[in-house]
Amino acid sequence: MNSDDLKVFLHVAKTGSISRTAMELGANQSTISRRVGLLETELGVRLFRRSGRGVGLTERGRQLLGYAQTLERTLDEARDAMRSRARGGPESLTIAAQPTVARIMFGRLGNRLKARYPDTRVRFVEGLASQILASLSDGEIDLAVMYVPEHRGAMQFDPLLTEAVCLVTYAGYGLPDGPVDVRALGRVPLILPSTHHGLRLLVERLAERHGFTPNIVFECDGSISLTKRLVMERCGCTVLPSAAVLEEVAAGRLRCFPLGGPAVAREVAIAWPQNRAMPDGVGDVARMIRDLAVTLVVDGGWPGTTLHARPGPAPLED
Repeated sequence: MNSDDLKVFLHVAKTGSISRTAMELGANQSTISRRVGLLETELGVRLFRRSGRGVGLTERGRQLLGYAQTLERTLDEARDAMRSRARGGPESLTIAAQPTVARIMFGRLGNRLKARYPDTRVRFVEGLASQILASLSDGEIDLAVMYVPEHRGAMQFDPLLTEAVCLVTYAGYGLPDGPVDVRALGRVPLILPSTHHGLRLLVERLAERHGFTPNIVFECDGSISLTKRLVMERCGCTVLPSAAVLEEVAAGRLRCFPLGGPAVAREVAIAWPQNRAMPDGVGDVARMIRDLAVTLVVDGGWPGTTLHARPGPAPLED
């Protein structure tokens, strides 16, 4: 006996007719009659009395009716609760991003999440790529917006946009306005992360491709704020997306030079672990992030970026 058997039984009990039940359920009359007969055989009791006017419940049938109605209410309540929970969003949600992405997106994303899921407990995390990937793998983070790393691990990436990378110098550094040839990076004192970070790997790939040796005067694995402070203190220059230094450039504390030649850029994507069930509502949050990225690029809120030509695969279906 299962819920489908009880559904048929309830329908026959309500209509008092095998033929009417068959019509309303879109089944053959013989199928309904056989289902009722099998249920009676399994339970070892008569559930209906047959007559020329239809069918009526026996004493045992009325007893089963109470159980069937209780089960029907329970299933309806479970369905309504799940739909209500889906509309209300996940109970908790942890979203991570690297510093530049977090600074640009998290404020607006927080407002959108609050409006869409007022009852969801949201936690924002800022970190380096290696930290975010480890936390995604461990299940501590549900979703990340990050630069696609050289080594992806067991993660899925749905591309959002491409962001240009620039040479960032202190205000008095002796370079004329305009793009800087990539090969000139070999003559610039650079402050970069240590070898396992994305920007360091990017510069090393450029050096290999264009035949120069990076002049790295300091390694800095702290926040981007610390790197920018070192540059402002004239300890060297660095390589960052222009969005990371908007305020400092506007205030005249830093300068930002596009890298000439072939575009030097990184891809920003939504990331989530492979082969792990996602909390309810995460698919909707991923779509919300994509919509926000489009708005930021179109409105000029994320300079130096180009939207991905086509959306990636629809991720995180609930």
